[in-house]
Amino acid sequence: MTEPHAADSAPLYSPARVKDLMQRHGIRPTKSLGQNFLIDGNILRAIADAGGAGPGVSVLEVGPGLGVLTRELAERGAQVTTLEKDQGLRPVLEETLSGLDVNIVWGDALEFDYAALPAGTRVIANLPYYITGPLLSRFMRAPSIVSATVLVQKEVAQRLVSQPGDDNYGFLTALAHLYGSVRPVRDVPKGSFIPAPAVTSSVVRLDFDRERPQPSEAYIRLIDAALHHRRKTLRNNLKMAGHPVDRVEAAIAAAGLRPDARAEDVPLEQMRVLADHLGVA
Repeated sequence: MTEPHAADSAPLYSPARVKDLMQRHGIRPTKSLGQNFLIDGNILRAIADAGGAGPGVSVLEVGPGLGVLTRELAERGAQVTTLEKDQGLRPVLEETLSGLDVNIVWGDALEFDYAALPAGTRVIANLPYYITGPLLSRFMRAPSIVSATVLVQKEVAQRLVSQPGDDNYGFLTALAHLYGSVRPVRDVPKGSFIPAPAVTSSVVRLDFDRERPQPSEAYIRLIDAALHHRRKTLRNNLKMAGHPVDRVEAAIAAAGLRPDARAEDVPLEQMRVLADHLGVA
């Protein structure tokens, strides 16, 4: 019979329990995979609450780590699918998720088929910081995903909630607003993790309006080109992307913009007018 460990009675998110799990399973957080394990129960509950985890809700998590957030979601009755790339976490997840109906998919989150998820899926995750942008882009484009409540670097959160004219406004901001809306939930101090990350984190919630006509890939490419080089004019960015200068200048005028306008200052409504005059659907 296995002797109980001293930390077993502590909550899964407690520092003592996390350190015990890491020591017993020989886990050393991998910086290249963005592994920072959550140890704050208040933050844990706030993420689950804001994400809408509840009985029967289809939830997708990316990067379960030690299974701390995963367990919270599953214990609320959510139908959880979690994606994990690090095979070294198999033994610890078998322990921490024992007895729970959780579907663990082993593999790269950037290669997962998000289109195969059940309709109405909600993403709730402490995202690996190094692939936050590409993951958010995939969530936005997946018709079955209706929201994403994610823990990200504070800098990314500020970018997501910014508006045209703000210093942080960029392609990811525009993309999020093309598909829906973004709201901040709360900041998360460095001490809420083991190991502590070098930066402050934030929880944000993105809601995707699936009734809204979805932007075409051509339009998304136009937005990307327009915002590609910050501090360059919209005219020059689109010229560099291969659009004829005379058509660009005519489209800028038709949209009611100054000739020297920068894309980061242009609301999406005017960007749509410009796209129409450039023949981009």
